[in-house]
Amino acid sequence: MTMAHTVCHIITKLELGGAQQNTLFTVSHLDPAKFRPVLITGEPGLLDDEARKLAGVEFHQIPSLVRGIRPLSDLRALLALAWLLRRIKPAIVHTHSSKAGILGRAAAWLAGVPVIIHTIHGFGFTRYQRAIVSRAFIALERLAAKVTTRFFAVSDVNRQLGVEIGLFPESRCAVIRSGVDVVTIQRLEVDTTAKKRELGLEPGRPVVGMVAPMKPQKAPMDFVRVAARVAKKKPETQFLFVGDGELRQDMEAEIVRLDLAKSFRLAGWRRDVPAIMRCLDVFVLTSLWEGLPRVYLEALASGVPVVGTRVDGAAEVVRDGINGYLLAPGDVQGLAERVLALLANPTLAADMGRRGESLPPEFDIHDMVRRHEQEYERLLARIVHEGSSRNR
Repeated sequence: MTMAHTVCHIITKLELGGAQQNTLFTVSHLDPAKFRPVLITGEPGLLDDEARKLAGVEFHQIPSLVRGIRPLSDLRALLALAWLLRRIKPAIVHTHSSKAGILGRAAAWLAGVPVIIHTIHGFGFTRYQRAIVSRAFIALERLAAKVTTRFFAVSDVNRQLGVEIGLFPESRCAVIRSGVDVVTIQRLEVDTTAKKRELGLEPGRPVVGMVAPMKPQKAPMDFVRVAARVAKKKPETQFLFVGDGELRQDMEAEIVRLDLAKSFRLAGWRRDVPAIMRCLDVFVLTSLWEGLPRVYLEALASGVPVVGTRVDGAAEVVRDGINGYLLAPGDVQGLAERVLALLANPTLAADMGRRGESLPPEFDIHDMVRRHEQEYERLLARIVHEGSSRNR
């Protein structure tokens, strides 16, 4: 009987986001006959308790692993990770997110882990940073790439960028989508009238919504400004934001300033996003950068047309004019005009929603796990083969 290989996933923070939710799904759905999953995370997050309760998943938390750049804390995190990995002795370390990606791969190398994988859920360097900061992040990624056995990217755009900046040749990176449970979403039965009332919405009025953390990357203030333009032309429209974060007070002030308090609801973090999607007439996402937004997939699988920003892999799932509209990040006026066009033409919105439901299999979360398992097995077999060759 073959012993299960230990696979250790490392992620910086288990907040309510696509990368985090899909990491939890992966470690809890790997074939237990083949793999023994371990999950390591850093600073406290909303999903920590859920992670601790996952059956068959060994969970560890390293509080010094934080998102911000803190040299002493980062050094402590690196040493703690390396010590833990030496004790666990995984066959594979699989990292997610920028900070865990850098420190986790370095620690895995120090611990002598034979297979080191990193998933690119979008890069930590962006055009919105100062040039010196962006160059520093790219330099760190290049260093970490030297000890990385294999890369996964959630979008073709991210893989191509990695090739262009010299992180890896195309052959060292596979595109594995950050999927959703399409069948479960589409079979979900929702009493939308009751759900809208629960959310503080009036059932008979249109709803435009966004789901995201309230942080600069997601540009939630742009959503408030889109809402103001839509409300001016279609005052019966209601707006719903699901999520929370550092920009909440700024959003609340802007909602009041733009006289939207009666029509705008801040729902905070919710675990019933698929049910909430059924309450929306239009889904909006104003992000400045992404890998491939998982919420686009949730909206499309729910039959809701998308109006969003053309960031990284967005165009690989949202087909402009077919199942939604994509505009440049920061184009508040353009986003508002597309939302108004869909609200004014329910038939067009319904047609777009139906087209969105036909997601290719590669965007299914079960396919994502199968692809991971196939890659793990292939890489482990290669290690065994190389070891046998050296011993001849």
